Amino acid sequence: MGGWVLPGMIPLRDDNPSSTRPVVNYLLITACVGIFVYMLSLGSPSRIVQFTFTYGAIPAQILGGTGGYATLVSSLFLHGGWVHLLGNMLYLWVFGDNVEDVLGHGSYLVFYLIVGVIATLTHVVVNPSSQVPVVGASGAIAGVLGAYLVLFPRARILSLVPLGIFFWSVKVPALFFLPVWFAMQFLTGVASIGRDVPVAWAAHIGGFVAGMVLVFVFPRRPKLPTAW
Repeated sequence: MGGWVLPGMIPLRDDNPSSTRPVVNYLLITACVGIFVYMLSLGSPSRIVQFTFTYGAIPAQILGGTGGYATLVSSLFLHGGWVHLLGNMLYLWVFGDNVEDVLGHGSYLVFYLIVGVIATLTHVVVNPSSQVPVVGASGAIAGVLGAYLVLFPRARILSLVPLGIFFWSVKVPALFFLPVWFAMQFLTGVASIGRDVPVAWAAHIGGFVAGMVLVFVFPRRPKLPTAW
C-alpha cells in the first residue's frame, strides 16, 4: 500500500500535544523499520520476494480458502521500499500519538490491528483474483487518520508546501486536510478499478471508514484529575 502525501502538502506535526508517552506508537514504528531492515539483510532479490510472498496478504489465496489468514496481520509490517516505509511512518508519527492518548495503550494496539485487518480485507474483496501480495501499514494508518478526524477535527496540521525549489510551511485544519486526503483516495481508487495499480487504494478507503466508525466503539482512557 502506498500513496500517502497529499499533493503539495507534507505533514510535519500537529498542534495537539499528547498527555502520555505514545509507547505503542513508538513500538509500531520500530517494528516496521526493524522488519524492513531485516528484509534488506536477506540480500538477494529472490529471497526478499519470497519473504514478501510468504508474509504479504495475497487476495486469491485468502479468498480461495488455501490459508494465509495470518498475513492479514503480518502484511501490515512489511513495506516495499524506503519511500513507502518513510511515508507511512511519517503519518503514523504525526497522527498516531494523539489517538493512542485517547484510547490508551492496549486499546490503541487492538484498534490499530483491527482497522488494519479490515483495510486489507477491503483490498482483498475488491481484488479477489489478485496473486500479488499487498504489504504496508497504510491501511491501518488510514484507520488512525479516520479516528483522528473524529477526535480532533479542530487540530491544525503543520504542513510543508513545496513551491518549485523553495518550501514554505502552513497550518492546515485537520477538518480540511484529512477529508481532502480521503476524497483523493476515493476518487483515485474509483478511477483505478479494473487496472493493475501498485497502490491499494481500497485498503486506504476501508481503513479510514473503519477508523471513523470503530473509534466510537472503543472505550476512552479516563482523564486524570487536574490539580488546581
